[in-house]
Amino acid sequence: MRLFFVFLLAFISVTTFAQKNFQGKAKYMSKTTMDMSRFGKMSEQQKKQRLARFKSFLEKTYTLTFNKTASSFKEDVKLDAPGASGPSWGKSNGQGSIYKNTKDKKMIEDVEQFSKRFLVTEDMEPSQWEMGTETKKIGQYTCYKAILVKEDKNIDWGSIFSRNNKKKDSTKTKENTPDKKMLTVTAWYTPQIPVSTGPDTYYGLPGLILELNAGRTVMLCTEVAISTKEALEIEAPSKGKEVSRDEYNKIVKVKTAELKARFQSRGNRRGRNN
Repeated sequence: MRLFFVFLLAFISVTTFAQKNFQGKAKYMSKTTMDMSRFGKMSEQQKKQRLARFKSFLEKTYTLTFNKTASSFKEDVKLDAPGASGPSWGKSNGQGSIYKNTKDKKMIEDVEQFSKRFLVTEDMEPSQWEMGTETKKIGQYTCYKAILVKEDKNIDWGSIFSRNNKKKDSTKTKENTPDKKMLTVTAWYTPQIPVSTGPDTYYGLPGLILELNAGRTVMLCTEVAISTKEALEIEAPSKGKEVSRDEYNKIVKVKTAELKARFQSRGNRRGRNN
């Protein structure tokens, strides 16, 4: 009965905004926890120093600009404090974005890595969300829970600096390929904002996603502003080399392997010098 109410509320919301130039912006705060064990044994002080160094990578804010069919998700760029340090690959250059169009069923991630710009293009397949009846309030909005289990194709950037590098098992063959890494995603969406989009690459629910829990990352909407005045600019990115998600991941895998080897070589030289 409650699930029926969810779709009824979504229908009412869509009907309410059908005659309007419905659009808006949503602000999100993102926080990622780090597996400190991958860096080997460290004191509490060393852990604090490591977390402080990676803060710009672990804590970010974003803006999602949306209308009825299209959206653009972009990191809010912050100037580093004097003396701040951290991994350059964790920082935004102010140009990257994730564009989604539910009408054309296309998603384009505009990203720069290794001094090259890519347009990672994917078809927006129907997401297999498991709709729940649990609710909670986020701000003034009533949100409903949904769960998605999907293959995790995210790049594990932290592994570049990991000291726990296990040797490959030479007995494994091509036939004994590892199982796919799966990711459980929990979303809280509100039919009161009738757009089928959300933060990052997520979409496919009957309302805007206001909270997202995916692995070690939590994204929470902190502000929503609905506008019916001048049309907000939402354009698909067009500058960069167009690649599929799999092609992009292969490129990153090769480049990060080279980067990791460089770090390990540098560490070995330091060890010999000491």
